[in-house]
Amino acid sequence: MSSGTDARGRNGIWSYLSFKAAARRRVSVSLPTLNAPSPIAEDPYEKPDRHLGDDQATPSSFWNDIRIAWMNQGQRSRYLKVGLILSFIICIGLWLSPGKEYVEEYSPFHTGGKTPADSTTGGATCTKPYSSSKPLIQYALMIDAGSTGSRIHVYRFNNCGPTPELEDEIFEQTKKVEGGSSGLSAYKGNPEAAAKSLDVLMDVAVKNVPDQLKSCTPVAVKATAGLRKIGAEASEQILQAVRNRLENSYPFPVVSEANGGVEVMDGTDEGVYAWITTNYLLGKIGGPDKTPTAAVFDLGGGSTQIVFQPTFKKSPSGGMPEQLAEGDHKYELDFGGRKFTLYQHSYLGYGLMSARESLHKEVLLAAYDQKPHSSTSWLEEPLLNPCLAPNMTKEVDIPLSDSHPLGPSVTITMAGPSDGSPTQCRAFAERILKKDADCKLAPCAFNGVHQPSLEKTFSREDIYLFSYFYDRTKPLGMPDSFTIRELQDLTQRVCEGGDAWDVFESVKGAVDELKDRPEHCLDLNFMLALLHTGYEMPIHREVKIAKKIKGNELGWCLGASLPLLSAQSGWNCKVNEVVK
Repeated sequence: MSSGTDARGRNGIWSYLSFKAAARRRVSVSLPTLNAPSPIAEDPYEKPDRHLGDDQATPSSFWNDIRIAWMNQGQRSRYLKVGLILSFIICIGLWLSPGKEYVEEYSPFHTGGKTPADSTTGGATCTKPYSSSKPLIQYALMIDAGSTGSRIHVYRFNNCGPTPELEDEIFEQTKKVEGGSSGLSAYKGNPEAAAKSLDVLMDVAVKNVPDQLKSCTPVAVKATAGLRKIGAEASEQILQAVRNRLENSYPFPVVSEANGGVEVMDGTDEGVYAWITTNYLLGKIGGPDKTPTAAVFDLGGGSTQIVFQPTFKKSPSGGMPEQLAEGDHKYELDFGGRKFTLYQHSYLGYGLMSARESLHKEVLLAAYDQKPHSSTSWLEEPLLNPCLAPNMTKEVDIPLSDSHPLGPSVTITMAGPSDGSPTQCRAFAERILKKDADCKLAPCAFNGVHQPSLEKTFSREDIYLFSYFYDRTKPLGMPDSFTIRELQDLTQRVCEGGDAWDVFESVKGAVDELKDRPEHCLDLNFMLALLHTGYEMPIHREVKIAKKIKGNELGWCLGASLPLLSAQSGWNCKVNEVVK
């Protein structure tokens, strides 16, 4: 098909550049005769200096030539094309040329200045932020002040897309104390020492956050239930000392008190933040796709949390509600342009360490009911406990009420049976769940707490278990995904002990793990009872365990840090940097 122009005859870029003078258009009314004295006839199109000799040419003749050449339509078109092409080439060259680029911080929670967007701050994904209201690179610091120790997470994000993308995480924790704690609660009565115990963590932040970003990197401290145990007054003194030290000794802005910058975190927030962390790392929230979200089951030491997004399908018979019932369990969340209605609950006293204490207490009280109350000599002998591995012992401290005949507490040696008794142990575990407690808003899970049925409102979506769920199963060779039935099989084998442990010989470190932990049978039985009996998961339901996703730690810290990247999150850039 011909377009009327031979492609081979098209002008190349060099055809637009002339290296010789262009021919001039010469139109005249009359031609002069040599040495003619008569005046020259006037030509309205004639150039003014045409009849001048070389020695008579005016100084402006050169510029007149340019003007006339410019007035030539063909040449003018060529010059314009060449200019546009050269401008485009120069712009591309400047764009691709190496060098440090600076991106203005237009965010309302930033002060003036510029943020380097080169490799020194980690902006390798892109060179410009998605929105001019945010800098290219942002850091956030979150300190998890737990009951056994404190930990810091140094997060680095880029704003290349509509939702911040996590680029890197640096994690550090205080030294573990054998049989004790290195957390803030260990410094009751000495708030200044408690505050200084975080210096080792803050030094990690000072080392890893670029100097030019320190003044606009927020830090928050969230303590869990451990700090609450030392009393409100002592807890508040420690929190205030921590805030003062962070504000006066480090260059990072501390999140305001009104926004929970340094606080004992509510269990509700802990679970929801963990849900955000998990689904953010899985790519289920924060992106353009509206994919089903995953449920989160977190088993800590003192409490356990459940968070999921139930789906209510209308039933013709009216057997199913149309939406989640109102109450403290309902959590409305806006994230990444989406709205989520979540079910959440934090069960205080049902963490693994609390469950151990409760189970041992149940065993003790069961024995007390069968022993003569006139004597307590039986407490000096090992007490048979079906939740311990066969032929293993464990000395435990069991708190009782002040009015109990045995006293406010008892220290006793528990002993495992000669043969494993996993079924009897699970009976004790189910007893502490209090499934028969009064249920004011049906349906209930356990201890009288309302919960939509997982089988009816969350039957196919992913369920993630972490913290102690992971710590007690992964070292024994469990895969990343397994059913509740397979967890039951593992529990049976661990509780049997003896030759049943031979299968663990092929799992590195598994046998040592079992021999060093007499309560492993108890731990697994409580987990099984919690998931199957408490939360009423079907025995065939598949669950997933994880400690990290895409190399990043699971838990509540990341979820609590993401909101700090937004405006009005309770902090402003520091104007004057404080040097430690």
